[in-house]
Amino acid sequence: MSSSLVPVSLVSLTYIVCEKTASKSMSSRAVRITRTPLPLILADFPPASDFGGVWYHNRYPGARVDSETPFYQLNIPEVYNTWDFSCRFPDHRELRQYMAHIDKVLNLRKDVSFNSRVNSAEWNRETSHWHVKTENGKQARSRFLILASGLLHKTYKPDFPGVESYKGALHHSGAWPENTSVKGKKVAIIGAGATSVQIVQELGKEADQLDVLMRRPSYCLPMGQRVWTPEEQVAWKAYYPSLFAAGRKSVAGFPIPRPERRVQDDTPEEREKRLEEGWKSGGFQFGFKGYGDVILDKEANKIVYDFWKRKVRERLTDPKKAALMAPDDAPYYYGTKRNPLEHDYYDVLNQPNVGIVDLKTNSIETFTENGIKLKAESEPREYDVVILATGFDSFTGSICQMGLKNKDGVDIKDIWSQGVRTYLGMTMHGFPNAWMIYSPQAPTALSNGTTIIEAQADFICDTISAMKTQGAISIEAQREAEDEWKVRCNTMAQYTLYPYTDSWWNGSNIPGKVAENMTYILGIDNYEAECREKMNGWKGFNIVSEAPASTEQAISALKNAATVSTSEIPVAS
Repeated sequence: MSSSLVPVSLVSLTYIVCEKTASKSMSSRAVRITRTPLPLILADFPPASDFGGVWYHNRYPGARVDSETPFYQLNIPEVYNTWDFSCRFPDHRELRQYMAHIDKVLNLRKDVSFNSRVNSAEWNRETSHWHVKTENGKQARSRFLILASGLLHKTYKPDFPGVESYKGALHHSGAWPENTSVKGKKVAIIGAGATSVQIVQELGKEADQLDVLMRRPSYCLPMGQRVWTPEEQVAWKAYYPSLFAAGRKSVAGFPIPRPERRVQDDTPEEREKRLEEGWKSGGFQFGFKGYGDVILDKEANKIVYDFWKRKVRERLTDPKKAALMAPDDAPYYYGTKRNPLEHDYYDVLNQPNVGIVDLKTNSIETFTENGIKLKAESEPREYDVVILATGFDSFTGSICQMGLKNKDGVDIKDIWSQGVRTYLGMTMHGFPNAWMIYSPQAPTALSNGTTIIEAQADFICDTISAMKTQGAISIEAQREAEDEWKVRCNTMAQYTLYPYTDSWWNGSNIPGKVAENMTYILGIDNYEAECREKMNGWKGFNIVSEAPASTEQAISALKNAATVSTSEIPVAS
């Protein structure tokens, strides 16, 4: 990109770093692109005035990451050697501080235009360049377009009857006004997913009355939060290189082996011991230290659900609340929706000022001027504040809102209206030299975010480097390759219990959206290996070259590109 062109803003520093970094072959991942003239457009949705992405926009009470440190950070030595996380699961404020630290160390701000909402991205056939425009009049032109627009940015606000008549405070969790207090107020929160869990833990201690309006409960796991000591912070750093490398060779981005044992391999006593150990470890260790067939076998799933139900009911003192939050019969298969992490959620639910409304039996009839009228109740409930913890248009919402068009001028929102189509979860037929990061049909929803982002960013930048060596003008996924990849992702999911559950993982939370599997479920390790294998020989891609490279150059480029990010990563012991 020439200096006269304005780079388009990217709201999440995580994505910027990954796009400006790429290869384990260099000691500093952060300098690869900044020291190599690879023209990149950094496209964002929605706009922001600073780095952070999801952590810039999500500032609701209790917001914190559920991927634990030190693994939830970027593998950039000059950054992690000068930064210490305070605890196992940092909150949104600390994560913004971390983003600011990355910016300070890598000097990224000079390349970013903030508050720039992309409203057009079109391919010019004559110049083989992408032309990008923003709502505030900025333009950029580049050979390559990287869409790091995020997984959960476009908020979903249900069209509740009468909502326009409500005169109280109405907030979506994704646009929370800072310094908002609910002290002395009556509050309703609609939704019971991970966001709701975090909000309820905080506001239940402050509000006069807090009602949780939900269709089904979340299967929360104990967070196991703890503060890192200075000694631990120092000790961790010596192991970072091997830990991050092992994460890239793992299923979810954490240096932990896949659980291989099946539930029926153990006696009831052995199962209890194993499950109890995982439970006490906190975080997602309950799954990592558990059984490999929980998501495959209904009976195994029931055994784990029953253990979870028993642990939760031990915490809930009100039998009616216990029956709603941990029902006798599982409302959906365990593990087929994200398990939120909690530290005192069930204790807060025990409070007399916190109520639970089962929307399956007592649904919302209409909003009123002062609150909400429920169908099974004669009088409306009055609320000073209503919180919409109703989620996001996941995976596709951001990309389909930026005016992105293929080489024939067709908008991506129309192409994807009948279902998502990608190749390797990163490229699309009809979109030359365009890639997605943290994307559908990749391990995204089941992964540690920073790990999958780095794996995809490495692949993209290695592809661009190989193209330059070979004299390639453009690369584009073949239609047939898209078809095969969609079938592959769907087929692997059909052997699991995932398809039985509606959630944002499959888009069924959005009315009118095609409900489909949008996750590559075999893990980061298998995903990256498949991507590299396809890259070796450009399987599934069409390449347009400006001049033939020498045979030696072409062979060397392909070999290096296909192995650079994997050959240097040792297998986790």
